[in-house]
Amino acid sequence: MSRKIIVTCAVTGGNAAVLAKHPNIPKTPPQIADAALEAAKAGAAVVHIHVRDPDTGAPSNRFELYEQVVKRLRDASTDVIINLTSGAAGELALDSVDPIKIGTATTLKKPTERCLHAVKLQPELTSLDCGTMAFGERIFVARMSDLRELAKLMREAGVKPELECFDLSHIETAKKLISEDTIDAPPIFQFCFSTGYGAPAVPVAVQAMRELLPSGAVWGGFGCGVDEMPMVAQLVAMGGHVRVGLEDNIYLRRGVLASNAELVDNAVGIIERMGSSVATPAEARAILGVVKRG
Repeated sequence: MSRKIIVTCAVTGGNAAVLAKHPNIPKTPPQIADAALEAAKAGAAVVHIHVRDPDTGAPSNRFELYEQVVKRLRDASTDVIINLTSGAAGELALDSVDPIKIGTATTLKKPTERCLHAVKLQPELTSLDCGTMAFGERIFVARMSDLRELAKLMREAGVKPELECFDLSHIETAKKLISEDTIDAPPIFQFCFSTGYGAPAVPVAVQAMRELLPSGAVWGGFGCGVDEMPMVAQLVAMGGHVRVGLEDNIYLRRGVLASNAELVDNAVGIIERMGSSVATPAEARAILGVVKRG
């Protein structure tokens, strides 16, 4: 039997700059939900959801926006797995270091606010970024105390963390959480490549990160920009699952803007031509160790 590959579609992300490049980036809750449903129809078993301000398209973490997206997905005739981000209220901006001055672009909130939407809406999955790191001038904050509390809140709500790792040290942090019995088995890892600040999208990086995983871990990953589809092939060949979508790449090919469904369709074609098959949502739930919610 061919191996079952879980395809995740990251529908919109939180990058404000991309709005000027792609006029059809989903912004409103109906647009985000509809794009997720189209991706599911194309073969995505999981949809990864950020929300945006409906008027400006700026990244947002407002509960009512997540609520509208989740309701629309659950009301639709789809079995797709919902994965809500918990990374939208984790950034620290510094206007000055002498003296230290917190910048107005800071979104950092306490853990209870960072995952409030996941706790209340109870999707199957919620991303958990496993390391503090700089994205240019932006600093994403993930102290061990934050991660422990986020993981505890997620477990109490019956939501499974997807452990997002941008480099090798993040895997070690995630393994520490697992060793402390804060993450239910099997742990789910998402490797993030070619973001411009973490691991590059090259086979040696995939191999190194894979070899650090704890026994029994479920893992996958994604590449950004031009690396998106080549990374699909690399991950499938090396035993992982895959993610595509407009959060990571806005082009179908050079100069041609994509939709989420088109990117999923491309990934499905690669997977099938490599001799594997795409997991249904039910099959994905069995692999990930989650149950249908809502």
